[in-house]
Amino acid sequence: MNYKKETIVNELNGESYVKVKHPSGLTILIWKKEGFTTTEALFSAKYGSVNNRFKRKDDADFVEVPEGIAHFLEHKLFENEDCDVFELYAKTGAMGNAYTSFEETTYLFSCSENYAESLRILLSFVQKPYFTEQSVAKEQGIIGQEIKMGLDNPDRKSFFNLLNCLYVNHPVKIDIAGTAESIAEITPELLYKCYNAFYNLHNMCLAIAGNLDVDEVLKICDEELIPAVDYQLDASVIDEPQRVAQSESVEKFPVGLPLFNIGYKCKPYEGYELMKKEHTASILLQLVAGNTSKLYNDLIDEGLINSTFDFEVFWGTGHFNIILSGESPEPATVRRRIDEEIERLKTTGLDRSEFEVVKKSKYGSIIKSYDSIDTCASYLLNSHFAGVDVFDLQKVLAEVTFEDVQNGLYEFFNKDMSAISIIEPISQNKEGECNA
Repeated sequence: MNYKKETIVNELNGESYVKVKHPSGLTILIWKKEGFTTTEALFSAKYGSVNNRFKRKDDADFVEVPEGIAHFLEHKLFENEDCDVFELYAKTGAMGNAYTSFEETTYLFSCSENYAESLRILLSFVQKPYFTEQSVAKEQGIIGQEIKMGLDNPDRKSFFNLLNCLYVNHPVKIDIAGTAESIAEITPELLYKCYNAFYNLHNMCLAIAGNLDVDEVLKICDEELIPAVDYQLDASVIDEPQRVAQSESVEKFPVGLPLFNIGYKCKPYEGYELMKKEHTASILLQLVAGNTSKLYNDLIDEGLINSTFDFEVFWGTGHFNIILSGESPEPATVRRRIDEEIERLKTTGLDRSEFEVVKKSKYGSIIKSYDSIDTCASYLLNSHFAGVDVFDLQKVLAEVTFEDVQNGLYEFFNKDMSAISIIEPISQNKEGECNA
């Protein structure tokens, strides 16, 4: 086939990958890694748990589907009409898997040999859905048990309770697996409806990195990909107000110490700006609450946090959040102390020398991560769906200034846009009986 192969080069270290817009509609990203023995391939649809309302150009109106259907569909694609996909991977020696996130559904394999045969399996089964009333009913039972187990996970419960505090309308607050009630509404017809809308090659990406031959990968794609019509998928606009739904959630659970998730709801970003804000916020978090910070060491010394304390920048389409989590005998005190430290730093300012150390460390981590095949494949995929280039990771980080991070104290830590989710232990009476 005739198509343009674009080579994207990292001018800082000479790394490169190939980008192809295949005639079938699929975007293909290939990163040949000289000297490595493994290969990882990710075949992904830009379709996740937040996509419960959508419209194709040939639909008269928006379609609404049950919560959890993207995750349900991921499970079902592994069963085709002839056999289980994992049986096919077993013959090539590849390790197959899949995951559904808030915004993506990804099917993958990793292997040290026979990548060509494994790639054919991957491309083939994802393009051949097979759903029946019997198989859907069976899966409803399996995923129903998975949902129940998730309800018994206090960390997961605390996280989603926080998202329900932060967001009024955004579907990111909905558990990826859905509920037992929502998945009971799923039918083969709804699965095909979602598949035909989102598993369109124009809405998908193949990212593959490792010990491979670029031309061989493209030849396999030529033979296996089924050309698709671009239906110009339209996801509904999320009307999310600039306020939190509630400032606090408290729930009882059989835990030893209270768990907490503290979140700050920020303005959402896109593309290159999103990448810069993520770098800026992650550096700021390290300066404010990293294990060398005053806040962290004071809280540790006072017994208010322990080694479970962590933080992250959590973002996606229409949302951007700073989240700090862990265990504490006094979660409300931890929240207050974080806000007090932010106010102190607004007055005293951050330490420029510490900023330089954290930035250099982050830069080094990116360079080192290029030695990981699965990380390289993930970089390819995630950057594509974010609308940026893989090597922009380094470029954007170089542009982050001390002043950017200092301004982040005001931009990312608005106390009025924050919330806390607490999981408290169930108390016991003198006879050892639990009291809710």
